[in-house]
Amino acid sequence: MYKITEKKVLNEQVTSLTIEAPFIARKVKPGQFVIVRIDEKGERIPLTVADFDGEKGTVSIIFQAVGYTTKKLAALSIGDFVADCVGPLGLPTEFGNPKRAIVIGGGVGCAIAYPQAKALHNMGVKTDVIVGFRSKNIVILEDEMRKVCDNYYVTTDDGTYGEKGFVTNVLKRLISAEKYDLVIAIGPIPMMKFVSLTTKESGIKTIVSLNPIMIDGTGMCGGCRVTVGGETKFACVDGPDFDGHLVDYDSLMSRNGFYREEEAEHACRLGAYNNG
Repeated sequence: MYKITEKKVLNEQVTSLTIEAPFIARKVKPGQFVIVRIDEKGERIPLTVADFDGEKGTVSIIFQAVGYTTKKLAALSIGDFVADCVGPLGLPTEFGNPKRAIVIGGGVGCAIAYPQAKALHNMGVKTDVIVGFRSKNIVILEDEMRKVCDNYYVTTDDGTYGEKGFVTNVLKRLISAEKYDLVIAIGPIPMMKFVSLTTKESGIKTIVSLNPIMIDGTGMCGGCRVTVGGETKFACVDGPDFDGHLVDYDSLMSRNGFYREEEAEHACRLGAYNNG
């Protein structure tokens, strides 16, 4: 059993939980993830570690409550327990030796982008951060991001905060004015796709973190398979980071939509249960 020691509601759909998991906290690195199971009958859900503290023995996860299990997870409180927290899983991010980098986060993808920016900052890399949200009221981790970057740019679809438009607008402006040797993009698949198309033109190394459907997290089920450079890869053991210029984003979007009807049905069941 893993105890929840801290809970923050970041916006109406996104929650941050800090969990006591000392063995994971001492081993995990940026880019890796855990698989959480709420109870003995619950499904296993992969969640990237947004932050960790080896001394306190805690890991933090940030997630959007959109399906049955994530809504149950968001309903837990400080002092509650989750049955399982397995990890660290996946491969850590290989940053190389960049001199200047851009980290891009879209929506809840900022939870994954934050430890990447923090790691680069701690390496002494000059790092700019671009984040994109639909509107001002759902912006998350702004204070945390500002502390680990040299320049912070916000875009919103409706223009209620920062610059109106897409993260690629800012990206194009930055890479046309300065020399960057690394871009990391994490967020909705279309966003990662168009970031990668933009950086490919300039030949800038681009890393994306993929979140396909995943079950066991050990490469056995094959559910998280993705096509990268024409080859089949498994996000849980070969990733979740991949070369953004080689990912087949269209097939990834198609696979991620396989179970939308079932997810909606489960969410309705949870709503009926909570309403008595």
